[in-house]
Amino acid sequence: MHSRRTVLTTAAAAACAMGTGGGVVHAATSGTSGSRVTGAVARNRVARLISRMSLEEKVGQLFVMRVYGHSATDPDPADAEANRKEMGVSNAAELIVKYHLGGIIYFGWAHNTREPHQIADLSNGIQRAAAAQRVPVPLLISTDQEHGIVARIGAPATLFPGAMALGAGRSREDARTAGRIAGEELYAMGVRQDYAPVADVNVNAANPVIGVRSFGSVPEAVARLVTAQVRGYQSAGVAATAKHFPGHGDTDTDSHVGLPTIRHTAEEWERLDAPPFRAAIEAGIDSIMTAHIVVPAFDASGDPATLSRPILTGILRERLGYDGVVVTDSLGMEGVRTKYGDERVPVLALKAGVDQLLNPPDIAVAFAGVLKAVRTGELTEEAIDEKLLRILRLKERRGLFDDPYTTHRAVDRTVGTRRHLATADRIADRTTTLLVNDGGLLPLSRRAQRRLLVVGADPASPSGTGGPPTKVLAETFNQLGFTATAFSTGTAPTREQIGQAVAALEQGDAVVVATYNVTATSSQRALVDALLATGKPVVQLAVRNPYDIAHLPGVRAGLAAYSWTDVELRAAARVIAGRRDPEGKLPVPVMRADAPGTVLHPVGYGLSY
Repeated sequence: MHSRRTVLTTAAAAACAMGTGGGVVHAATSGTSGSRVTGAVARNRVARLISRMSLEEKVGQLFVMRVYGHSATDPDPADAEANRKEMGVSNAAELIVKYHLGGIIYFGWAHNTREPHQIADLSNGIQRAAAAQRVPVPLLISTDQEHGIVARIGAPATLFPGAMALGAGRSREDARTAGRIAGEELYAMGVRQDYAPVADVNVNAANPVIGVRSFGSVPEAVARLVTAQVRGYQSAGVAATAKHFPGHGDTDTDSHVGLPTIRHTAEEWERLDAPPFRAAIEAGIDSIMTAHIVVPAFDASGDPATLSRPILTGILRERLGYDGVVVTDSLGMEGVRTKYGDERVPVLALKAGVDQLLNPPDIAVAFAGVLKAVRTGELTEEAIDEKLLRILRLKERRGLFDDPYTTHRAVDRTVGTRRHLATADRIADRTTTLLVNDGGLLPLSRRAQRRLLVVGADPASPSGTGGPPTKVLAETFNQLGFTATAFSTGTAPTREQIGQAVAALEQGDAVVVATYNVTATSSQRALVDALLATGKPVVQLAVRNPYDIAHLPGVRAGLAAYSWTDVELRAAARVIAGRRDPEGKLPVPVMRADAPGTVLHPVGYGLSY
């Protein structure tokens, strides 16, 4: 059961702490610290704080919103206009005043995450606005920093391999270390809640939304790494968030654009989906995020889990014994908006068992909808108070009532340090998986294959790092003693681009081709076939899902990197160049393309030199 480890200090102390801007003081990860109180006394103090709030202030605490701009009070004009258009305010400070928000979520596309000092200043500005309210309550600032293909804060912050890469590395210590360092850097920038780790078990190779965001397809292995990451993040004072309950790993629909249905029976759910969430709860997870998925085995209504009381209260709260914060996935996603209007969705989510309402498309409509539900008796104020109690206790546990602020000094001594970056590289070196190496083609020789051509997919960097992938790979090979040139052919190379790549290879000794989610009809297959036809050595590197090799039967050397972030591409280049042995093992099975029920490479497969 979720631990009620520490609770909030007195309202007076909270107001005092909110009014000062001291340095970073890390929260305790579990247990208590000398300045905190527990038990009935603390609960009474929380109750007194809640009793000072108006209904509007209580309801506002349930919302976590986006806001445009790099500054809490002085965003760029275009961002101020976007705020006025979507929320009726100019900046974050005004948004907090108007809606008494409990949290703000950072996005790169909202221009919140330019660089670490700016992020810290934005966080401090948000907390100063919160401190100026009639009842000062610090905000819980959050973001999606999963690492791998989903990361809102890029370089110079440290970026680690994503979940499936860590699954290939199989090291709980690496997973915990990555979570701890990532948490320390988030904390230094004023972010105290991370929507990670992903606890979904990816048992469907066609899953368009989870895939490499999952640690793998084996529930027990996923559970071990989820536990490690939870402990890592929370040891750094940042609330971890297991997502997406009750499990988004077996779908071929993206809940951002549709409403997926999970057909698992109750027994299959218990065996496949439940173990990582149970493990997260046993590890003391601070928050769990809901999924916008229909699970008929648990709720025949057709409502998504986010709005399902049988799932969130019946299973998560009662069966699994979870008493921490439940946060919705974004309420702007189509999966939660297909049946009900934006006024009803937050009300139904709260009735189902949710505490935090994340990013509704229209805050005015959502806020008014919840107020109306309380005033008409559909929701009781006592139920709101219970949710608020969980949220405030989480804020206290993460140090926000002690000191919600950060400093540039904290950023400088923590974010993107040489030691952290070196640790990320070492962890990445244990993840690259060698799937094919016929005739010992790898590692490449600097003498026999000095002139390298790097071609292939160049998707936009998922985390604000250097990119594009072909450029990062070529630069790394150059640093390793090769003479490499990059030529981007994209994820759908044209006949002309394929011809240009073949012509360019005439001047090279070997080619490395980056592939990205190859399918039976993908023109990436034609590119690889054309390169193979030259007779020169071809090395294929899957930079997202590891299933590409099944569609490329002629490849004699194939690897999986699980992401196209710089840290994983550099690690793959070191393996191809023979500077590191391939240590990664598949955390998911690769099935044959011509016989989908037949395993080509099983879980745990991976060659070495």
